[in-house]
Amino acid sequence: MNAALQLPADATLEHAAGLAATLPAALAQGEGLFSVDASALQAYDTSTIALLLQARRAAQAAGRGFAVTGAPAQLTQLAALYGVEELLSLSASP
Repeated sequence: MNAALQLPADATLEHAAGLAATLPAALAQGEGLFSVDASALQAYDTSTIALLLQARRAAQAAGRGFAVTGAPAQLTQLAALYGVEELLSLSASP
């Protein structure tokens, strides 16, 4: 069973610590691929990128795969700006 974390519409710095605190419980809910669903994101910033990197590290530490789904194009561009789009398995939308 895959586990998933659904990001809310707002995942900015104000909410990042609270979202990071949900990672252990979300990881404990399944096996295999751990995915983060970013499709609801409307407000995000560099702390969102840091949160996704933290989720990736936690998944890897648990011996799990990691994927981000539904990422907005601008989030992908922000990840590319910091050179981490490949780490997060993000690619620019056509």
